[in-house]
Amino acid sequence: MTKPPGSLGRLEKLSIQLAGIFGTEQPVPRGKTVIVAAGDHGVVAQGVTGYPQEVTAQMVLNFLAGGAAISVMARKMGIDLMIVDAGIAKPLPYHPELRVVRAGCGTADITQGPAMTRQQAVACVSAGVELAVEAADGGADIIGTGDMGIGNTTPSSAIAAALTRRPPAETTGPGTGRDDREMERKIAIVERALEVNRPDPNDGLDVLSKVGGFEIGVLAGVVLGGVLARRAVVLDGFISGAAGLIACSLCPIVRDYLVAAHLSAEKGHRIVLSHLGLRPLLNLDMRLGEGTGAVLAMGLVEAAAACLTDMATFTEAGVSDREPGDGTTETS
Repeated sequence: MTKPPGSLGRLEKLSIQLAGIFGTEQPVPRGKTVIVAAGDHGVVAQGVTGYPQEVTAQMVLNFLAGGAAISVMARKMGIDLMIVDAGIAKPLPYHPELRVVRAGCGTADITQGPAMTRQQAVACVSAGVELAVEAADGGADIIGTGDMGIGNTTPSSAIAAALTRRPPAETTGPGTGRDDREMERKIAIVERALEVNRPDPNDGLDVLSKVGGFEIGVLAGVVLGGVLARRAVVLDGFISGAAGLIACSLCPIVRDYLVAAHLSAEKGHRIVLSHLGLRPLLNLDMRLGEGTGAVLAMGLVEAAAACLTDMATFTEAGVSDREPGDGTTETS
């Protein structure tokens, strides 16, 4: 290519990854879809968040109306959104653009027992697989993950602690905003959830059912479905990362298909990405979720593919390459 070797840095490694995912030396990704799954969490009864549970449903309606950050970004960048009710506390009115795969009316309180049954966990993952395959069949070659669920950083922290075998104090962050005293309580809540449920770190479905969330299970399925369809899967932030951990626990080769969009300001995300062996493309101190980071990173994914596919070689462009013998491998 008409550039010094390695001069595009990590975009070059990304382009090679895309060639492997799509099985061609010249990958040309077509459509882009972000699947945003929403669910509620019984653990909010423990005061882990400053926002009322009703915000989950209200924000989903905002997504559908086009007024949320993910809506604005996706519209601007020509990315399709698939909005999914994975288990909001109260069912929403019918909307033609809302996909309903409800596993229940929010999870149970994980400090008192399992979040869901194993059957519900399987149903969530299976639904996510089907949604991803549907998106792929509809022309999406890049599939992103997004979430909405008041209180969902708490189960994500528990999932991260269980699957990475790190203490909750290292995987638990402020979420929507907690002061030092509230953070101590949140960490204690995650510790209690793990103590009460004792999830098996060798069984992703057990971890999901014991301390997870309906939307996290659906997103884990989206990851698996994207891999099944041989598509690039762009993980958003901490909650999507927790879903990625579950997916990789179930199918380790998933890692080869994952692109980490950004490094969330939620501190447990760094541990999640390290465990997955992923380096984020962006670091913008974001922690909104919704798939906003995935949307921003998709442009970089497309750029990496375009450079590999569309750039001219030195010969094609009539540009002189490096002189042989200067200690640098000659490009072709």
